[in-house]
Amino acid sequence: MRTLLLSLAYDGRAYHGWQIQHNADTVQARLQDALAQVFGTAPAIKGCSRTDSGVHARMFCVSFSTDAAIPCERLIPALNVKLPRDIAVTACREVPGGFHARYDCAGKRYSYEIWNSPVKNPFLDRLATNWKYPLDAQRMKANGAALLGTHDCSALCAAGSSIDPRDPDADTVRTITHFDVVRAGDMVKISVAADGFLYNMVRIIAGTLLDMEAGRIEHGTMADIIASRDRGRAGHTAPPDGLYLDEVFYNL
Repeated sequence: MRTLLLSLAYDGRAYHGWQIQHNADTVQARLQDALAQVFGTAPAIKGCSRTDSGVHARMFCVSFSTDAAIPCERLIPALNVKLPRDIAVTACREVPGGFHARYDCAGKRYSYEIWNSPVKNPFLDRLATNWKYPLDAQRMKANGAALLGTHDCSALCAAGSSIDPRDPDADTVRTITHFDVVRAGDMVKISVAADGFLYNMVRIIAGTLLDMEAGRIEHGTMADIIASRDRGRAGHTAPPDGLYLDEVFYNL
């Protein structure tokens, strides 16, 4: 048996997230269908994360075991022929047996993209969040600087989230290793990397920064919000449209 690690990129607009559901179209369901057509049977696949409906990925990783001998360089085009146009396999490599795309993940980097203009951009429909009021990217960066480091991030987790105690992400302590906000024309991009993320964490970070810009939360209070461990102190959960999983890190 070989264990393979696939990297995918996908536009999440047409899908109800990654994880397979009985009454909704998902990225996992489409990938399993493609694998079944190529291999004759669908292997059990493990995704690196759970993404919500409408969320996008530039790099989403999947692992599975197979006794098929198809080389990685041939498997990529074979799967892409079977996948819809909004999902692509971008890389494939063999990894050690027992490797798990989620539990062996050392960290991830997400971006949250905001079209900051009073005029909507039809070419970014559900590919970025439209925010018509002025944003100061440098002030947003300063407000988010307190995120860097190791914290209990309970205040940045969706209220009522259930955490599986078997999961390596079972506690709410996370180490954020990178945070930045940059503007390019009318696009404002928030970038966050960490050893792990709680449910809706990046969308809550984005919503908190937007609420600070809107005057609903006081500037410079991110450290207090984190220390409170109170979800009610943080801002709204920003829409899924602007969220991208950009990179997944492994110690391979």
